Amino acid sequence: MPTFAEIAQQFVQFYYKTFDENRHNLAALYKDNSMLTFETTAIQGTSGIIEKLVGLPFQKVAHKIATLDAQPSNESGGILVMVTGALLVDEEQRPMNYTQVFQLLPDGSGSYFVFNDVFRLIY
Repeated sequence: MPTFAEIAQQFVQFYYKTFDENRHNLAALYKDNSMLTFETTAIQGTSGIIEKLVGLPFQKVAHKIATLDAQPSNESGGILVMVTGALLVDEEQRPMNYTQVFQLLPDGSGSYFVFNDVFRLIY
C-alpha cells in the first residue's frame, strides 16, 4: 500500500500533466462538494471548477514543480499537499511562480478526490 507521500507525488504528477494537456479531464478529480479558490475567487462543485479552469485566458500551459510537501490530514485518510513551482503560458518566456494546496480525501473506492484546492500566483 502506497504511503501518503507516494500518493501525493503520484497525484501531483497526474494533476499537472492533465492540466497541461486537457483541463476538461480534471473533472474526474473533483466532486460536487469540492471547492477551488483561484486567486480571490471561490468556486464550489465540479462543473463550476472545470468551467473556471477551462476558461483561463491561455491556450498552452506548462507547470514546473519546484517543491512538494505532504502530510496526513485527518483520521479518515486525507492528505494535505502543498506545491510550489513555475508555469509558462502560451508564448511567454518568463515563468510565473505559484503555490497550490490540495486537500485530498478518500473517495470510498480506493482512490482520492480533491476536496479543497487553493491556487495563488506569487508576485
